[in-house]
Amino acid sequence: MMLGVGMGLGWIFWVVIIGGAIWLISRQFNNGTTNQSTHQSANQTEMPLDILKKRYARGEITEDEYKEMRRNL
Repeated sequence: MMLGVGMGLGWIFWVVIIGGAIWLISRQFNNGTTNQSTHQSANQTEMPLDILKKRYARGEITEDEYKEMRRNL
């Protein structure tokens, strides 16, 4: 008789397991977006000359453009 009751309530176990998995996955996604927003705010405090140096280092601008922009800053 007890075996039948246990099997009838076995779905609660799976609901808890699946709910926990969903909670863990959503928590991982939330942590990822929080880290990205923190990283973006760090970039916003970056100095214009630093940004210019990085653009030159990546090859986005030529040496002449770099020198002209540096004079303007």
